[in-house]
Amino acid sequence: MNSHLPASLTLSFTGFSQRGGCTDHHADGWGIAFFESDDTTPGKGVRHFVDKESAATSPIAQMLRSYPIKSHNVVAHVRKATVGEVRLENSHPFVRELWGRYWVFAHNGDLKDFSPMLHGAFKPVGNTDSELAFCWLLQELNKSHSGVPSVEELTRTLRELVPRIAKYGTFNFLLSNGQALWAHASTKLHYVLRQHPFTQVQLKDEDLSVDLAELNGPEDRLAIVVTEPLTTNEDWVAMEPGEFKVFVDGSLLV
Repeated sequence: MNSHLPASLTLSFTGFSQRGGCTDHHADGWGIAFFESDDTTPGKGVRHFVDKESAATSPIAQMLRSYPIKSHNVVAHVRKATVGEVRLENSHPFVRELWGRYWVFAHNGDLKDFSPMLHGAFKPVGNTDSELAFCWLLQELNKSHSGVPSVEELTRTLRELVPRIAKYGTFNFLLSNGQALWAHASTKLHYVLRQHPFTQVQLKDEDLSVDLAELNGPEDRLAIVVTEPLTTNEDWVAMEPGEFKVFVDGSLLV
């Protein structure tokens, strides 16, 4: 999620977490990271929860379904293990620091024979292809910029770097540094933009409908990016293979 104002992910996470072993087979761990702000450090703080249990049964996930953490940027993931064992250190999203900000990354897919040289401060803790790709991306971003780049500069560099990983397999991912949310589709990603006037939505994975107008005001605006649509009655946009998008303040940055 990427939002103009701090927003709760309770509704979307309720449906999303059911895909971690209940309505889908991604039961090999899960995780979520919330960027939070205060008056002195906008978007820098991160609450990070991961578990090797399935999201459908995890007590931590149950707590988050009822605890309305508000954030501008959220990255969540339910895992189906392809590379790397079912361990806590292999659960997405992964978190690293670069230029005095936290970066959060989650990957859906499988990379074959991807073994780049890592020679800086970014090294994997676990043994997934996903964390390796994240470390390489941050290493190359750091090499490409001498100072702290803007979102537009970061987007241009990422557009050059991402195809160099995507050629090794399926590289659907979400990436955020608290300022923006970047999304790349190799095979399947969908997004929806929500803004005033808000309507009633029906969750796909649970028998639950919610009137978004009761939860949001005229200034609220947010983007949700997922593998499969979370609701049955919204205009979800399917990203094309190879498409790369960036969302800022709840809007699509062209």
